Amino acid sequence: EVQLVESGGGMVQPGGSLRLSCAASGFTFSSYDMSWVRQAPGKGPEWVAAIKLGGSSTYYADSVKGRFTISRDNAKNTLYLQMNSLKPEDTALYYCPRVGGWPTFFDYWGQGTQVTVSS
Repeated sequence: EVQLVESGGGMVQPGGSLRLSCAASGFTFSSYDMSWVRQAPGKGPEWVAAIKLGGSSTYYADSVKGRFTISRDNAKNTLYLQMNSLKPEDTALYYCPRVGGWPTFFDYWGQGTQVTVSS
């Protein structure tokens, strides 16, 4: 059974940092591209970042470019999102879906982790 478990969310002040993790199991993690997607209250899902299966190629939405860094550790079956210089508009539920079809067909999702940026 494919499982994706996000963690690391919380409340942080504007300008702060958080590191999200996504623990993957039930499939060969190193064989799949992965992504981060977020959904703010009352809004649709927004793609945030993606990383190719080897980890050497990364892609970002303009809204987070230069502030967020996606990475992966295939030995630990874990995906990461380092978020710096956080803004109130980054407040959302963050998911780490598996990429079933590049770039934005996602076939499995976790339960998400909440990030709240507020003073």
